[in-house]
Amino acid sequence: MAQRTDVESQPGTETHSAPDSPVHSADHAAAEPPRRSANFFREHPQAKKYLAVLIIILIIAGFFAWRYFSSYVSTDDAEIDGHLIPVSARISGYVSKVNVNDNQYVEAGAVLVEIDPRDYQVALDQARASLEDARAAAQAMNINVPVTTVSTKSEVSVAEANVENAQAGITAAEQQSEAAQAELDQAQANDTKSQNDLARYKELVGKQEISQQMYDQATATAAASTAAVSAAKASAAAAAQQVAQARSRLAQAEANLLSAQTGPQQVRSTRARALGADATVQQKEAAVEQADLNLQYTKIVAPAAGVVTKSVEVGMNVQPGQQLLSIVPLNEVWVTANFKETQLRDMKPGQRVRISVDANDRTYWGRVDSIAGSSGARLSLLPPENATGNYVKVVQRVPVKIVLDPGQNKDLNLRLGMSVEPKVYLK
Repeated sequence: MAQRTDVESQPGTETHSAPDSPVHSADHAAAEPPRRSANFFREHPQAKKYLAVLIIILIIAGFFAWRYFSSYVSTDDAEIDGHLIPVSARISGYVSKVNVNDNQYVEAGAVLVEIDPRDYQVALDQARASLEDARAAAQAMNINVPVTTVSTKSEVSVAEANVENAQAGITAAEQQSEAAQAELDQAQANDTKSQNDLARYKELVGKQEISQQMYDQATATAAASTAAVSAAKASAAAAAQQVAQARSRLAQAEANLLSAQTGPQQVRSTRARALGADATVQQKEAAVEQADLNLQYTKIVAPAAGVVTKSVEVGMNVQPGQQLLSIVPLNEVWVTANFKETQLRDMKPGQRVRISVDANDRTYWGRVDSIAGSSGARLSLLPPENATGNYVKVVQRVPVKIVLDPGQNKDLNLRLGMSVEPKVYLK
């Protein structure tokens, strides 16, 4: 059994050591805190329970704090965004009136700028006059179509009848010619007999075998038969001439029939001219409509309600496409927030968003609408090029569109470019 080496101090006996003794200082420093701690817990027996409860409360508070801070993501790289509607001229002309001022709120359809309309009114009047002239010409052409149709049908019918009549006239003339030829043959035969009888009677009257009276009668008969032959020849010649005339009339009738048979082509040609006149009318109507539109374009109206920023003044000569004003529709604003890519793990459309606006120190509520398809760096004018070999990883930011709930911006207090701090609740 080992002997104790420490020396107990007797009552009334004090053991002193050097105050600067290192052994005494070290022992005192090492023994004092446990003695104080033990003395504290001996003096306060409930302290251990309170300490345990405090530790539990801190653990629970830390857990809920962790749950809270992990339930949302926020960023201060966000601003109010919206449409910036450019208003430009659609025609050229002299600006005669500007009806709005900078930062003025206008309703949709309000007249913002007026261009001198006199030149366009004259052009409209000319177009309308030209349209009336084209309509009159088209009306006349359309009237000619049925008239030409009826006329050509009548001409064809008349020409066909004339051909038939000419053919019948030829037949009749040929029959008359044949009859006249037959009469000529008969007259020639009678004349031959009369001439023969006259020759015989002449011999007999010389021998006085017949009377002079019978010879005179035979002479008269021969003369009559000769005259009858001449008359028959004239009749035959006239009949032949009638046949030729009838054939000439048939040729003329056939030519007229051929001409009349071109009537359908004439009708089609007239109808085509009428259609061309109708097309001209449509062209003139389009010209009138264009002139009327140009006259309406002299009044430049607001395409939407919003606040105006103008860059036009009275006296300017504007050209088509020249921007004159800009309109910001304040009732259609949203928030564009550039979140870090590490904040997008649990973000998705539809999540609730609390939006704090720096300008008016107000809070708005909205929801996540969509997440952009690329980071902001990719959409910049000069995107970074990391394929040079000295790539440095930088946390990128991706634009997120946040739309306001209905009725959140009733007073139209939000303006484009205002700084905001959105807080997206992930859970």
